[in-house]
Amino acid sequence: MKIATWNVNSIRIRLEQVIDWLKQNPVDVLCLQETKVVDADFPRSPLEELGYYVYFSGQKSYNGVAIISRQPLSDISTGFTTIVTNVEPELDEQKRVITGVIDQIRIVNLYVPNGSAVGSEKYLYKLKWLAILKEYLQLLLKSQPAICICGDFNIALEAIDIHDKVNPLNHIMASEPERQALRDILTLGFADAFRKFTSEGGHFSWWDYRTAAFRRNLGWRIDHHYLTPVLYECAKSCIIDVEPRKLTQPSDHTPVVVELDI
Repeated sequence: MKIATWNVNSIRIRLEQVIDWLKQNPVDVLCLQETKVVDADFPRSPLEELGYYVYFSGQKSYNGVAIISRQPLSDISTGFTTIVTNVEPELDEQKRVITGVIDQIRIVNLYVPNGSAVGSEKYLYKLKWLAILKEYLQLLLKSQPAICICGDFNIALEAIDIHDKVNPLNHIMASEPERQALRDILTLGFADAFRKFTSEGGHFSWWDYRTAAFRRNLGWRIDHHYLTPVLYECAKSCIIDVEPRKLTQPSDHTPVVVELDI
């Protein structure tokens, strides 16, 4: 099984790129982030014509997540409140979480808040959101040992996940509180699929549109697949496909694909 994650930075703008990519890379599951469209306007028909089932949770102009799957998903839910009680409404009003089960594997597709700047109101929101995410995953793990959490985490966990032209000290997406919040989540039993196969730096999934960052490979690895032990042992490969980032008017992110031998 191949599972891909891709922040498309607007599914309507990037629809043809997504369709072309799926034709060349017929993955079993594609998780999208930043779809930026309300549910009524999600362009599901072209994807269904390719043979995919389409599930989404969106809002106008911002955020939004979707799962595109070769097989129907079961036990689909969106947001935290279907699993976690007493979540502050503001932590679930943005469309950032969608999950479903395929072949006894629970896929959790996430668009983690960016946080804007260290110490800002949005930064504090991000840390609170990550704390609720941990509680959410703890509850899912009680009934589901095979979980893949993937998406745009907006966190580079290690120094080698960032190009060497930036000072990560107190930089958004690399500050110690953000990294520690993600480490706390990983202590539940999740491991980085990409790092199972690639230990060196210089591999990135996001490049700023400014300063010719992609051409200069001034990127960050912030799009991840984290797997529970039963899936981590089955992982055959995990690659970053940079080809879509070379297109005209691309997303600033590119797909990351994990292959499981199940």
